[in-house]
Amino acid sequence: MVKVAVDAMGGDNAPGEIIRGALSALSYLEDLSLKFVGHEDRINQVLEDLKYSGDRVEIVHAEEVIECDDDPGLSIRGKTKSSMVKTLQLVRNGEADAAISAGNTGALMAAGVLFLGRLSGISRPALLTPMPSFGGQPVLYLDVGANMDARAEQLLQYAFMGRIYAQQVIGMAEPRIALLNVGVEPNKGNNQVKKAYKIFSEHLPGFCGNVEGTEAFFNAADVVVCDGFVGNIFLKTSEGLSRAILSYFRSGIKTKLRYKLGAYLLQPVFLGLREKIDSSGYGGAPLLGVNGLCIKCHGSSRARSIEQALIRQAYPFVHNKVTDKLQEALKELSCEIGEVADSDQSSKYNN
Repeated sequence: MVKVAVDAMGGDNAPGEIIRGALSALSYLEDLSLKFVGHEDRINQVLEDLKYSGDRVEIVHAEEVIECDDDPGLSIRGKTKSSMVKTLQLVRNGEADAAISAGNTGALMAAGVLFLGRLSGISRPALLTPMPSFGGQPVLYLDVGANMDARAEQLLQYAFMGRIYAQQVIGMAEPRIALLNVGVEPNKGNNQVKKAYKIFSEHLPGFCGNVEGTEAFFNAADVVVCDGFVGNIFLKTSEGLSRAILSYFRSGIKTKLRYKLGAYLLQPVFLGLREKIDSSGYGGAPLLGVNGLCIKCHGSSRARSIEQALIRQAYPFVHNKVTDKLQEALKELSCEIGEVADSDQSSKYNN
């Protein structure tokens, strides 16, 4: 049985949409069980109107909530009885295999490191998200918001984790890994990215150079690496553009009869496009680099996003024991990564 702790109070649409989405996943996965963490009375109010398998659902009471505008560091230490903190404590204590939350991103990242700890060889975890590609399999992006700044050797750590994830979860034998940059030439970009290009070339199997945003959706690479500041802007801009495109089609089709007739004939194409660019398709972003599974869902997540986060992220990650595989692979790579980090520190002090 795969046991997932769900922060029922995190997100703009909690607890209703969070609970509905999680319960929907139960109907697809027979060996999934849920622990809803949050205010017991509010959770029960939602559950009263829903049908679900009672033997696979448990409520863990939490009287506090970390709000979206709370300070990340202060909130996880000051609100020890919050739903987010208790959700992660369940994973740390072995009472759950994974944690899911749509709550405060900074708090979840900080709590993930504090309560789960980092994998050996990783100095900073990274958020990974699959994004659509119009040439084949989804492209994996990391970091998309866990850390706003990252040194070149930390970007290398992200690249190694993305490579392992692509192999173990997506099934890519030899994933192509690129740096997100303003140009494809090695001398383009800021100092951080130019330095990362050099050490990627020397230490990273499958490195295929820089990739620009214009080629990001056309399979120029399988894994794209960037810092959390750039990655988060890229992710949210892409999601906003996707919504704008779909909205434009919906409103434009209604204006004339021939457009409606044309839309009817092209309905399979439009449905395929919607499925391709729908940001709720994978539901959430796993925090790679911590000793356990912590998935961050968008703050505005609806039921489908939570459902998909469980079905396409949490369940296969736990079922395939990806954390163990990451740790095993990183043991072999930790010495090499450490050498790069030591070299970076030495050059900094010498300059």
